[in-house]
Amino acid sequence: MPSAPDSLEVTVLLARARAGDGAALGAAYSALYDELKRAARQQLRRMQDAFQTTALVHEAYMKLAGGAQLAAVDRNHLLALSARAMRQVLVDDARARKADKRGGGQQELTLGAAPGSDSTAVVEVLALDELLSALHRLDERAAQIVELRYFGGYSETEIADMLGISDRTLRRDWRKARAFLLAEMQA
Repeated sequence: MPSAPDSLEVTVLLARARAGDGAALGAAYSALYDELKRAARQQLRRMQDAFQTTALVHEAYMKLAGGAQLAAVDRNHLLALSARAMRQVLVDDARARKADKRGGGQQELTLGAAPGSDSTAVVEVLALDELLSALHRLDERAAQIVELRYFGGYSETEIADMLGISDRTLRRDWRKARAFLLAEMQA
């Protein structure tokens, strides 16, 4: 976990980026680069995807840098936006593979209570994206927890810190989100 000066540095860089400094977003992203690569590596390992870790982090950056005015206000917010961008990159890649005339198959994503859990359900990336969109309409924070956990690769403690909630609240929201997703997958 970065020290307070690192978080402050990222916050200052993000303020500069919002004020129009084109290089500031790149500097903020660079400050978090190792953490973003760790999250991407965990996600890709879980998904058993052939996508390269560095490529995923760079594609996520391109989505953030090329999009509308960046609204990230601090380190945690930038990490959350990066997780969402990684999700979009992986979903776009899955759609492209699905559309491939040679039948490029989608990689499966394992959705379980915890890594190594016996109680798992297998969901394709595109199906999970649709389910997350539905969950987002019902409970935005629960959807954000799933997104940070599965597309960002963050631990429960890291997510609770990012969202400014207690571990207990996170676990309660995670149980609700997981129950919703599993019920929808079985429907």
